[in-house]
Amino acid sequence: MDIYQKLQEKPFSLDEEQMQWVKDVFEKMDLHDKIGQIFCLCARYEMDWLDHVFNVCEPGGIMYRRMPLEGAFQISETLTSKPKIPMLLAADLERGGNCIVSDVGTQVGTPLAIAATGDKENAYRMGEICAIEASSIRANWAFAPVLDIDYNFRNPITNVRTFGNNPERVKEFGTRFVEGIQDHGMAAAVKHFPGDGRDERDQHIVISINDMDCEEWMDSYGAVYQSAIDAGVLTVMIGHIMQPAWSRRLRPGIRDEEIMPATLAPELMQDLLRQKLGFNGLIVTDATTMVGFNAAMPRRKSVPYSIASGVDMFLFPKNLEEDYQFMMDGIRDGIVTLERIDEAVLRVLGLKAALRLYEKQAPVLEDAKRIIGCEEHHAFVQKCMDQAITLVKEEKGVMPISPEKYPRVMVYPIEKEKDTTGYFPFHSSNACDQFIEVLKEKGFQVSVFEAKTGMEGMYQPTTEITEACDLIIYVANLPTMSNQTQVRIEWLAPIGCNCPIYMHDVPTIFVSLENPYHLLDVPRVKTYINAYSNTAEAVDAVIDKLMGKSEFKGVSPVDPFCGRWDTHLM
Repeated sequence: MDIYQKLQEKPFSLDEEQMQWVKDVFEKMDLHDKIGQIFCLCARYEMDWLDHVFNVCEPGGIMYRRMPLEGAFQISETLTSKPKIPMLLAADLERGGNCIVSDVGTQVGTPLAIAATGDKENAYRMGEICAIEASSIRANWAFAPVLDIDYNFRNPITNVRTFGNNPERVKEFGTRFVEGIQDHGMAAAVKHFPGDGRDERDQHIVISINDMDCEEWMDSYGAVYQSAIDAGVLTVMIGHIMQPAWSRRLRPGIRDEEIMPATLAPELMQDLLRQKLGFNGLIVTDATTMVGFNAAMPRRKSVPYSIASGVDMFLFPKNLEEDYQFMMDGIRDGIVTLERIDEAVLRVLGLKAALRLYEKQAPVLEDAKRIIGCEEHHAFVQKCMDQAITLVKEEKGVMPISPEKYPRVMVYPIEKEKDTTGYFPFHSSNACDQFIEVLKEKGFQVSVFEAKTGMEGMYQPTTEITEACDLIIYVANLPTMSNQTQVRIEWLAPIGCNCPIYMHDVPTIFVSLENPYHLLDVPRVKTYINAYSNTAEAVDAVIDKLMGKSEFKGVSPVDPFCGRWDTHLM
């Protein structure tokens, strides 16, 4: 079957009109045009960067970083009129419309929060909201959902981005998310094949490994991807993750040093994903600026070799002029053939035809303002947060709380410095401050713990804390993000003075707004709650439940006890 025939098969399923558009466009392209189409770049808020880009090539796609609505709209308006060939406009739509529009987009919550509701239809609705809000400014490609399985609680990047540690749940919720996106005219990209969540390392800073044997993999990650493929997912994002068992089975005799991350492994993309799992859609790399891609081989080889290995679209050049030239040199040097370039380009065009991008009109700002962050979407968020909040451990008699029962509350906030770059979108939350303000609004007298210096024999007296409050609440807001080695609590000096040590004297509650695994660091806390999200709606829902205004309904999608016996102690 040639590539034109494949474009008429699932998931593209192009009709005669769409096929004719692909053929007409492809026949007019020279090599310069084709190379441009296999690049997907990263958008900047400043508009002058576009002139620089188009002086090098006309890229096939661009991914938005989070930015205010006006900036995103301006980029969309330009990119629906400037290119000769309509562009794929992507965003990391893992949590909601705020993943593209930072100021007004709806943050539905984390996938783990959606999983904790126990209702897979909430995953469909989250995908639907992502698609509706993003497509109102003409985005058409969601780099979501994450189909990783959170087997390793030490993994610093999967965590709340996943639907949990149960393959069946990940499969059901992930597939419904795909359907929610694609039923509304947007392409989904399931990620990160062959599957993150086994290693405790992050591909942004190292090549990581999925260490399952082939049979285990097929029963877990394989089954998850097979479900998404059967549901018609249009694209798969490949991770900088090695799968040694499959590489060895598919390439008998392969040496350890020859085992490559999936983005550079033809046996994983062509033999496993395309042939064994039957995926016929578009393959895109994860960001090639990551160390996991660049540590595998020299970049002048890896850029063209990724396409030769089975990639159709190359995400984020490190330097556009240089990587463009590396691709051209790779053709000259025989690393990648013109036939493989053509196949990749035709899949890019096939995706654009499947989405009927040649019919799309420029966005209308007023329509976007009406849709993005609307009341209906926020009402859904409130419903999900009410269903998701999970009571993991409870000391009987402590809840419900009230200003009459505990007039003086001391809050221990645990939070990293807020990110101001916009690169890590969920690190700019002021959730701890909001938690404190809501408690005050409810009538509590709130004080905030302050570390005091000292040394043995001269530390802060125990009674200075125990006699100053009636209740202690820890509020942890440590979101998962890339480029880190762990998501653990870093306690204050001297000698962890903000550790929970007064719980035998003062009722103590620990609330985690993001990472569900903090019991590892506070195993003796007797009342522990996971919210999975640091949104305003999550904070409100937690406090309502603390005060007995709503029952705890969430069921943990992971093991919050981290496999330890001591975390169960009361």
